[in-house]
Amino acid sequence: MRYIFTIILGVFSLVSHSQNDISLSYYLPENSTYNPSIPTPQSVLGFVPGKWHVTHDKLVSYMKILADASPRITIEDRGKTFEDRPLLLLTITSEKNHKNLKNIQNKHIQLTEANAEAVDIETLPVVVYQGFSIHGNEPSGSNAALIAAYYLAAAQGEQIEKLLNTTVILFDPSLNPDGLQRFAYWVNTNKSKNINTDPQDREYSEVWPGGRTNHYWFDMNRDWLPAQLPESRARIATYHKWYPNILTDHHEMGTNSTFFFQPGIPSRTHPLTPDVNQKLTKKIANYHAKALDNIGSLYYTEENYDDFYYGKGSTFPDINGGIGILFEQGSSRGHAQETDNGILTFPFTIRNQLTTALSTLKAATSMRKELLQYKKNFYSNAKKEASKDAIIFGNEKDAASTYHFAEILNRHKIKFHELSNDVTLQNRTYKKGYSFIVPKNQKQSRLITAIFEKRTTFQDSLFYDISAWTFPLAFNLDYKDGVSTTNIGNEVSDLKHRTPKPISQSNYAYLMQWHEYYSPKALYQILKKGIRAKVGMKPFTIEQHQYDYGTILIPVQNQKLATADLYAFLQQVSKENYIDITGVSTGLTQGIDLGSNQFRALSLPKIGLFTGNGITPYDAGEVWHLMDQRYDIPITKLNTENFNSFDLSRYTHIILPNHRGQSLRNDQVEKLKTWIRNGGTLIGYRNVAQFFKNNEFMNIEFTKPENIAKTITFEQKRDFTGAQVVGGAIFEAAIDRSHPINFGYKDKKIPLFRNTTLFVKPDNQSYNNPIQYTKNPLLSGYISKKNLDSLSSTVPFRHNDLGRGNVILFTDNTNFRAFWYGTNKLLMNAIFFSDEM
Repeated sequence: MRYIFTIILGVFSLVSHSQNDISLSYYLPENSTYNPSIPTPQSVLGFVPGKWHVTHDKLVSYMKILADASPRITIEDRGKTFEDRPLLLLTITSEKNHKNLKNIQNKHIQLTEANAEAVDIETLPVVVYQGFSIHGNEPSGSNAALIAAYYLAAAQGEQIEKLLNTTVILFDPSLNPDGLQRFAYWVNTNKSKNINTDPQDREYSEVWPGGRTNHYWFDMNRDWLPAQLPESRARIATYHKWYPNILTDHHEMGTNSTFFFQPGIPSRTHPLTPDVNQKLTKKIANYHAKALDNIGSLYYTEENYDDFYYGKGSTFPDINGGIGILFEQGSSRGHAQETDNGILTFPFTIRNQLTTALSTLKAATSMRKELLQYKKNFYSNAKKEASKDAIIFGNEKDAASTYHFAEILNRHKIKFHELSNDVTLQNRTYKKGYSFIVPKNQKQSRLITAIFEKRTTFQDSLFYDISAWTFPLAFNLDYKDGVSTTNIGNEVSDLKHRTPKPISQSNYAYLMQWHEYYSPKALYQILKKGIRAKVGMKPFTIEQHQYDYGTILIPVQNQKLATADLYAFLQQVSKENYIDITGVSTGLTQGIDLGSNQFRALSLPKIGLFTGNGITPYDAGEVWHLMDQRYDIPITKLNTENFNSFDLSRYTHIILPNHRGQSLRNDQVEKLKTWIRNGGTLIGYRNVAQFFKNNEFMNIEFTKPENIAKTITFEQKRDFTGAQVVGGAIFEAAIDRSHPINFGYKDKKIPLFRNTTLFVKPDNQSYNNPIQYTKNPLLSGYISKKNLDSLSSTVPFRHNDLGRGNVILFTDNTNFRAFWYGTNKLLMNAIFFSDEM
């Protein structure tokens, strides 16, 4: 035992010594000389990269000092993260190219246009976008960026001069500043002088939610296409200013892995990606292989990862005329860990990332003309393929959702137009101001297809991420492909929210329909002001206007505000939320009169959100972001670890996001039930269904498909089981519009996003099934036949009373990745109207 202990102690000592004594020569290419006037990373940081994890503030300091010192580098601040950290971009190239940069940029844009043939590519530099550590707890990328930037600024000689003369590098040293800072703090504050390589050490087990995500706990490597987050929007703006020939995305993976670079599994490439793209990716891969061979690092390719979902950094370029490349380094998740491949040190991971960052530039230089020609051909062929018709989309009762979808198109430089007049197609009305039309004959025709298409057949049945993202379905918009451009109006050059109609002052009451996206925000503002409001349980007609289920009534009399002040306040609410509020002069209607008991009084919700161990950070973050950023509704984040100390009476509603296992003990479960019986509403998501069933919050029966392997070999086992995963697809459900959970929806069907295999049997009473999957529910994406059969006619929503309170279940995520606008209102209905269900 003493002998083993001595060996372990020796390993700790060796690792500590090697990392403390590390120098830049460990990382940098051999036989290079460096300009002594360019500051090294350690001269600014106080340590050689790899000894400590760089914090974002220090990374920013070094990049700014480097840019000041080197004529090869310019730096720009493209915006701020949610935590106000700068989103830096370095442009690195030769001094000669810097003087001609605008012309080079214009020529790259021209390569995507109809006049691309006029561009001479013989001397045109290639453009490479290099992005590091979009997942903050995969930090070897951003730490390698310190050394890569130094090399590009300081290296001397013919090789670097050629590289810089033929390449413009858009250098993004930290794609996720907030996550990088959070993770660096964790591992640095838990680092020992004698580095402990035991994987069970605290250093390698970061606290919830971890550093992977941004401030609101989003996985930003799924946001390249939706572009809902400030970090994404900054890099997308840069991307469309250049359309880079190569984009690299430096990640980390499991500690026992080696190093991966693309291409991924060939059968899992999106069909819209040209075959030439994968051939070029493979050719570039040869440069990575040679570079890693030279330093003796193990690697693999064409396994595990795919090129299907265009919302990832390494796949987004594939639909935009470039080559996306994913790098995945086995992670030390700290400073050094024991692994199946021996001791994995942080400096080793940094060196591999640096090596492939430089091999990418070597490939780009060598393949320059080939890559430029590919970009030119991509857009030329796309133009030839594009049809002369158009796609129309909109929601005649929800202009804000239409606006936010158009916002995505706008960010991706997709042209769209106003309607010249209202149009009715297949019983769907597209109103001017509520709808837009997208001509397909434009340079982004392939991206348009990727955004709007519904796809239900696939070459492969396994997906690294979601298999469907049809955007108009995500926004619950009407849309139709293949329409004439007859009704096309002016091109939208300055996208703005619809301006609401002026409010007529009333001495009687005001009415607000519930259809618009920002209606919940408006209602919260009204209730917070202490103004009485009611919800209409039935439709009615008044003063020649029809009002739907869920209409909000604000009486004028017996309010805390005087008549004139109430009018002024509602004008402000209307303007801020882009919604119509209508003054009426009578309570007499066709249908329920305004004094009817069918108008139910509403109260201000006070909302808690379970967070912490066991809770899925993504799901919790989506709810937090929705309330905090979209609706300006305060929400209290309740850590599960502190549950015993909570005074639950402070909250009217508590949301329990998807979680793993039993996050609450039996006594805590009883405390939660007591709160519900006293009038609270508990809203659960996804796997919470099992928690509700096991703890008798709700009587649930599941449908479970048999999955018996009969002719499957051991080698095929992983693919067989993987094919039963619902990674993310879109399904159709029928809704009962009279039920409060569906207030604000104009149609009898709704598209839902689903990534679970929880199939809940419907209740025997039809009125208890206000949302129910149709018999053939698949709209877009992959699902196995067994799972599709099991999903048919099941329910994604359940509600039951418990004492004076409510238990509500959603088996599907209504807030997926911040771009699933179309079902956000289901959660808001569960909050505002829970007592009316």
